[in-house]
Order: sequence, then C-alpha cells, then structure tokens
Amino acid sequence: MQQEVEVLEAVEWVYVCKTHDVPHNGGACVKVEDEQIAIFNFARRNEWYATQNLCPHKQQMVLSRGMIGSTGDSCEPKVACPFHKKTFSLLSGECLSGDDYQLKTYPIKVVGDRVYIGL
Repeated sequence: MQQEVEVLEAVEWVYVCKTHDVPHNGGACVKVEDEQIAIFNFARRNEWYATQNLCPHKQQMVLSRGMIGSTGDSCEPKVACPFHKKTFSLLSGECLSGDDYQLKTYPIKVVGDRVYIGL
C-alpha cells in the first residue's frame, strides 16, 4: 500500500509593516525586494490577505487601493481594481469577473502589531 506524502514548501516570513499602517477594511502597498505587494486588513472579518499589487488587466500597480468585500453564498473575500472594477478572490487570486486573469497570493500573518508576508 502506497502512502501519499504532502510536500510543503519552506516559507520565509518577512516583516513588512505594523498593523496600524494598513487601514481597517482597506489596503496598503509594501515593497519586498523588487516586488510590490498589496496587504488587506479585512477588519469586518478579522482577516488579513496579501496579493500582488499589479492588476493583471491593465498592468497597473493599483490593487492596494481597491475596495474589498465579499461575494457569493460562500462570502468569498474579494478585491476590486479601483480603475476597471475587475474583481479577484483574496483567497485564490482567481478573477471573479469571468476573465482569464490570476493574482499571485501570499501567506500573511499578524503577530502582535507586526505584519509578516510569507515568501
């Protein structure tokens, strides 16, 4: 009998900001090495998310300024691009507007008042 083995990638946690640097129910942008990352404080749900800041639709660094909310019966958390209103899942990065776009998502954790992104 062969047993399945799950392989987990090592995550390096990088400190990026303090919790008060990200508005409640909003986003902020941090730069880690050469990449801009959008961080979202979904305070209504007591949840944090991180994605690439680049909107893949028009290639603009704007997602951290997008509106966050929930969609569908499952109340999936999402962000809407502030310019063209394409919406993306904050969990999977999938475009919820029916287009073939995908966001890169990052693990995120908050310890005390410090926010960390997993690379």
